[in-house]
Amino acid sequence: MSSRSIARWASVALLAGAPAALAERAIEFAPFDVTSPGALIVAVGSDGLGGPARELDERLGGALSRAVAGLEFAGEPGESMTLGALEGYTRVGLVGIGSGIADAGGLRDLGGAAAQLAATWPDETVAIAWDDSPAAVDRPGAQIAFGALLGQYRFDKFKTEPQAAGAGVLRVLAREPSAARAEFETRWRPVADAVRFARDLVSEPANELYPETFVERTRAAFEGLAGVEIEVLDPSAMRELGMGALLGVGQGSRREPRLLVVSYRGADGPPVVFAGKGITFDSGGISIKQSAGMWKMKYDMAGAAAVTGAVLALAGRRARVHAVAIAALAENMPAAGAQRPGDVVRTMSDRTVEIHSTDAEGRLVLADAVWYAQQRFSPRLLIDVATLTGSVRVALGEEYAGLFTRDDELAAAIDLAGRRAGEPVWRLPLHPSYAADIESDIADIKNISGTRLAGAGVGAQFIGEFVEQTTRWAHLDIAGVAWRDEGTSTAPKGATGYGVRLLDQLVRDFHQ
Repeated sequence: MSSRSIARWASVALLAGAPAALAERAIEFAPFDVTSPGALIVAVGSDGLGGPARELDERLGGALSRAVAGLEFAGEPGESMTLGALEGYTRVGLVGIGSGIADAGGLRDLGGAAAQLAATWPDETVAIAWDDSPAAVDRPGAQIAFGALLGQYRFDKFKTEPQAAGAGVLRVLAREPSAARAEFETRWRPVADAVRFARDLVSEPANELYPETFVERTRAAFEGLAGVEIEVLDPSAMRELGMGALLGVGQGSRREPRLLVVSYRGADGPPVVFAGKGITFDSGGISIKQSAGMWKMKYDMAGAAAVTGAVLALAGRRARVHAVAIAALAENMPAAGAQRPGDVVRTMSDRTVEIHSTDAEGRLVLADAVWYAQQRFSPRLLIDVATLTGSVRVALGEEYAGLFTRDDELAAAIDLAGRRAGEPVWRLPLHPSYAADIESDIADIKNISGTRLAGAGVGAQFIGEFVEQTTRWAHLDIAGVAWRDEGTSTAPKGATGYGVRLLDQLVRDFHQ
């Protein structure tokens, strides 16, 4: 077959720019067999055909290798190709995997890429084949399915004509399909569902998602799960506890703040506690933001979504751990009653804070949240997650969350969990000078330093002022990774749900 004739029935697309998903497919498992007719997707490496692709090519008399050569398909990650009907196959798709797949992350990427490609096909059933017989990863089919469920996510509920879900099937071919299915359903689908829950929360507009409705969505998500208790502190309860920082942030909005506490008891003992910044919309308050890009500030509750989603994942897969999510929920708006620059608030810890910018509000709600976490739960581990600063995005882009901690061992554990989960972190310093930068002339502390230097570190330092030295604590600044302007194989454009997988993996590795 000539390259010219191949080009008539083949098309090439980069995954990041591929068409949006037409419909989500149900995921099934079936015995490994690339001889069955229908629509099939196989992986191709940068070093040529291997595994199922080679087997398919032999069955097709070399047509696949000729197509790859004729269209100069390099097999690089992020590259995909759709081929037309080939000797009994209605369609054949190729997904690039570069130099090969060495870990679970590569398998998830393959599954996500396959799902995104299959979403553009009209076939009722599309199979994805990967030779899992000599796999270094346990139950690779389960990881492929996990990636597929993440990769085909979409948020279209406000479209006038939303596309129907569940149209068709993505069939994962595996040597032991029953075992792969069991692994996926019990260990990985609950995590994928939790990531999608977090993405839904972050994607919602602020007129639909505010503190009260965040609580309602959370109650619905956890309904029926064993070992779960949900508590909600309203403004009256927060005033009794002295949470002046959290209340101050929310006082300019008609949407009253809430402190949401979700406890999952899958084991006895002190819990791991995850505290999340939940600013359901951040206008900046009186220190109002520029209008350009302000629409995206609906995502400023991504930390709260991540920690709530992480506990949802743990409860869903019945992890043997005691875990708590605390979501500090408020809307930061300018109004006659809003907090002003120059105001002084008293936190639950009894320390006072001078407000120099009402747009540095996330650290304020977390000051009360982390103090509450320590006083209420005496946690064995405390991690706060927040879209805290623009400076961390400048430093690390959309590739890493900023990690701050005083604990080297904990830093190593989080770094490992992030790499294994596909949600990497980069440790940044907590320099002693940051404490001096936030000294106040009239209060115990001020909420910004007054300079543009080390903004992410100063924000972390502020939160750390409310964490006792004996508490194992880390701060994750996810401002650069909670939303993507361009999609990946497992995180389509928009809300990523970053943090759910990382925290779940951390618990898998070290705390259950």
